[in-house]
Amino acid sequence: MNIQEREAKSILVTSKLPGADYVINPYTGCAFSCLYCFASFMGRQVGESIENWGNYVYAKTNAVSLLEQELRRWSAEKRRARLLISSVTDPYQGIERTYRLTRGILQVLANEQYPGLVGILTKSPLVLDDVDILRRLPNTEVGLTVTTTDNNLSRFMEVRAPLASRRLETLRQLHEEGITTYAFVGPLFPHFRYYPEQLEALFAALAEVKVGSIFVEHINLSSYIRRRLWEELQHEPKEIQDIYRGATTSQHRDTLQSMVMGLVEKYQLPLQLDTVIAHKDIRTEEKQQDQINGS
Repeated sequence: MNIQEREAKSILVTSKLPGADYVINPYTGCAFSCLYCFASFMGRQVGESIENWGNYVYAKTNAVSLLEQELRRWSAEKRRARLLISSVTDPYQGIERTYRLTRGILQVLANEQYPGLVGILTKSPLVLDDVDILRRLPNTEVGLTVTTTDNNLSRFMEVRAPLASRRLETLRQLHEEGITTYAFVGPLFPHFRYYPEQLEALFAALAEVKVGSIFVEHINLSSYIRRRLWEELQHEPKEIQDIYRGATTSQHRDTLQSMVMGLVEKYQLPLQLDTVIAHKDIRTEEKQQDQINGS
């Protein structure tokens, strides 16, 4: 793993994500190396290729001091903005044990008694180390990305990330600590369309750990993600390859949407945004289908 240090020019970045006005990313790159990760394009900021995603992490060593400086310039009205830590890296990957940038950022926000929503999204139980600070924040929620209950599938798709079972247990512990939680089911794996019992097992597990709400997102199959994913899937049965190659059609997405809505109702899981998030216009993706199948 290539670990580097760098200084960032800014740390509060305007967001286009639903539910967040600004994002804070204390690191560039991510050691978890998830095959489906859309953030692999971030390597261009530090001269790393998409193919090298998962093999480097750059710590923004001035992240905490930058946040203090930038918050000083914010009016009381602007401080109602919703913040998300993080959008293109995991704030609790292993390097956090060394640099403690996420913890430092949370300490600043707690000291300021930042009134806006402070959201966290991670795949790591290391977030439990910061429960003491999370309790001091006036308005916070912690999300864990949970895409499956199958640890073997988790290890294959989310190469070095903590196993799915550990993430579910982290959600349980956070709930018991009184922290508001949510789960990010993203991506929604395409094979769930043909194996509904696996999708139901996931929603049942989220209900069991008493998650506060869920976001659900279709898989992003932009060209640069396909390159990484197809390379790994080439050793899988043709049936599985075909399922993933056909995952951009409106029929596929509509079917999964219907399945999700049924399970949301069955397990009484509040669905954020009232829909399954999709990245691109379906019509555009259907035009690309022939290219995808041949790529």
